[in-house]
Amino acid sequence: MARRFAALFALLGVMAPIVLVCTGQAAGADPCPGPSPAASIAATTGMGFYVASTDGCIGTAGDAVAAGQPGALAAPIVGVAAAPHAKGYWEVASDGGIFTYGGARFAGSLGWLHLNQPIVGMAATPDGAGYWLVARDGGVFAFGDARFFGSTGAIRLNQPIVGMAATPDGAGYWLVASDGGVFSFGDAKFFGSTGAIHLNQPIVGMAATADGGGYWFVARDGGVFTFGDAPFLGSAAAVPGTPQPPVIGIAATPTGKGYWIGYQANDQIDAFGDAATMQF
Repeated sequence: MARRFAALFALLGVMAPIVLVCTGQAAGADPCPGPSPAASIAATTGMGFYVASTDGCIGTAGDAVAAGQPGALAAPIVGVAAAPHAKGYWEVASDGGIFTYGGARFAGSLGWLHLNQPIVGMAATPDGAGYWLVARDGGVFAFGDARFFGSTGAIRLNQPIVGMAATPDGAGYWLVASDGGVFSFGDAKFFGSTGAIHLNQPIVGMAATADGGGYWFVARDGGVFTFGDAPFLGSAAAVPGTPQPPVIGIAATPTGKGYWIGYQANDQIDAFGDAATMQF
């Protein structure tokens, strides 16, 4: 399977799948052990990314540095965010529990609170002194210097929220639903959505451009949708008749001229634009 994808990527000018090594493993070892699928992908402020599995196993590439992973979990990991300008990251579980590593600061969690709906994602503030958590119903929870600008927690949604992205200055954020509906808060501007479009597969994640003037969505089949100044650089949608694992998210390079797409198979990443030029 990997060879088939690699050949396709070469034709598209995209790097072949990347093998991610779990924390505590030596270079060249197998990918994160066990059956746990990847859950989330997050880019660093340099040129790299983290991929978190549901059991907290962390995969790294580029300038991302693995610094640990949780032990026994009360709920699965659903999101990861890179600590800006620091070698560290946060992982968030569906019950709102927060796990910090390296230079990431702990600013609070929801592990003690009964939630109406599970947490599905998170985003960090630009200085790394805070973060937001978002629940499936669009409830937003702010910690540290992250400010609350609004939520969809009291709105009847057509489809559940699946992810969020913060604006570059931390004064706003977007929420995206599985049908591609977008909800913007603070200084986050609305650039369009797929809420009125019939999708082949649901949206599973989003990423914002470096200047906050646009965003990308990615669907479970790897289809990419662009809005505002977000350039379309290619997609990971499967060739008809070619099976592939479900996509779990998208992460943009700091230039806004590239992105990575992650899969539930935690040893597979697709890269587009300047993301494909990253050296390992």
